[in-house]
Amino acid sequence: MRSQSFRLKPIHALLAFAVMALIALAVTAAEPVAGNAPIPEAGAVAPQFSLVDQNGKTHKLADYKGKWVVVYFYPKDQTPGCTTQACQFTENVFAFRKAGAQILGVSVDDANSHKAFEAALSKNAKISGENQKLIEEHGLPFPLLADSTFATAKSYGVLIQRGTATMASRDTFLIDPNGKVAKHYSVTPDKLEGHSTELLADIEAFKAAAKKS
Repeated sequence: MRSQSFRLKPIHALLAFAVMALIALAVTAAEPVAGNAPIPEAGAVAPQFSLVDQNGKTHKLADYKGKWVVVYFYPKDQTPGCTTQACQFTENVFAFRKAGAQILGVSVDDANSHKAFEAALSKNAKISGENQKLIEEHGLPFPLLADSTFATAKSYGVLIQRGTATMASRDTFLIDPNGKVAKHYSVTPDKLEGHSTELLADIEAFKAAAKKS
């Protein structure tokens, strides 16, 4: 029997290379970047920032004084973990609004990248059909902020180097209505799925504790 050689079509070869590149990126050790400030822990005043969102609108942390604010840093638009996280926040956005909390996503991608990410989320199966339609018609229900200079990630101590790529690590800061960090979360892969509901539970717990004090 004559053996047959297996040849990849160009498109298959390209896809295989892309998958291998993503795997290599995932396993590359991340190192903190020189110049990072210490990560602000509970009780510290949250570092201020002024960043543009996916629509070019400027958002300042000071704009949200008097509200609970979820500032979640994520590595890169349209990657699996970051998509899961954005989908969870989208599905729970009304619960956050009911709790008086504002969600702010931050990565080092630029505004155009964030806009493309928003468009992709409007077609993601992890988001309900109703919310997909709302995103398509009105945009994502929370801003994705472009930290293209890395300054904000550095001020929160979350800028990392992974191989040749500079990005934010997956860290979240819950900021209270007085502008202080209530809690810092290092969002490891095993915590990703329940992170949004964890934040909602913590907001209610902090509110209940404040009423008793």
